[in-house]
Amino acid sequence: MNGMGLYEERNTWVHRSDPVTKLFYGITVSAIPYILPYMGVAAFFLCLNILLLVLAKVFRKILPILFLSFFLMLSIVIVHGIFHPDNRTPLFSAGGIHFYREGLSLAALLIIRLLNMICGFGVVILTTKPDLLVNGLVQTGLSPRIGYVIHSVFRIIPQMVATVNKIKDAQRARGVETEGNLLTRAKALFPLLVPVIMSSLIATKERTMALELRGFGSKGKRTFLKEYEEGRYSRQARWFFLLLLLGSAVWRVLI
Repeated sequence: MNGMGLYEERNTWVHRSDPVTKLFYGITVSAIPYILPYMGVAAFFLCLNILLLVLAKVFRKILPILFLSFFLMLSIVIVHGIFHPDNRTPLFSAGGIHFYREGLSLAALLIIRLLNMICGFGVVILTTKPDLLVNGLVQTGLSPRIGYVIHSVFRIIPQMVATVNKIKDAQRARGVETEGNLLTRAKALFPLLVPVIMSSLIATKERTMALELRGFGSKGKRTFLKEYEEGRYSRQARWFFLLLLLGSAVWRVLI
């Protein structure tokens, strides 16, 4: 992890690709499986995203995020496999509870969509410096305020993790037990919440004041320290992704 972001420094063509184009890619491959409700479509884009993560040498970095979504995926299987209103065909039983083919098929589609979306945006987040992405978006016409929000989203999770680790270290130094069984960890969680929330609010206020002092709200023409340079085929690639999205929407309406 680089600094306070999720970006991973690697020397691959995925990292060197145009950041704005990669964002278009992430949005496109995440949205199409929701537009076209076919298992094959979602599985294809999931495999494509995994291939890109492997080629970018960051696949191992996406695994903790996938692990965090395990309980969500398990709940999807349970809810749809047992309680979906279209359930008709029992597939198997576990402890006297019946799981149905129709619900499990839908659950599999939803899980593949979820994994695809995580991996798709993982390609963007893990291989793109937030500064370069936001800089490119703003220079291509995006509002600087929206750009700041996007930049904050990229950094908020690493910042909160760093804050939690600092507070846990301080609590250990004072003799507070933060490791152990589930009950011990739960007891240690609540004293963490207030400092983390307060630190986030204070940091937000400080950043806002610093931005205003630097003329962030100015209406004049802006200059940039680093000029955004489009990749060789970036514009064509963005048009391709846009047409792919529109084509998927038209296909869904007509078919």
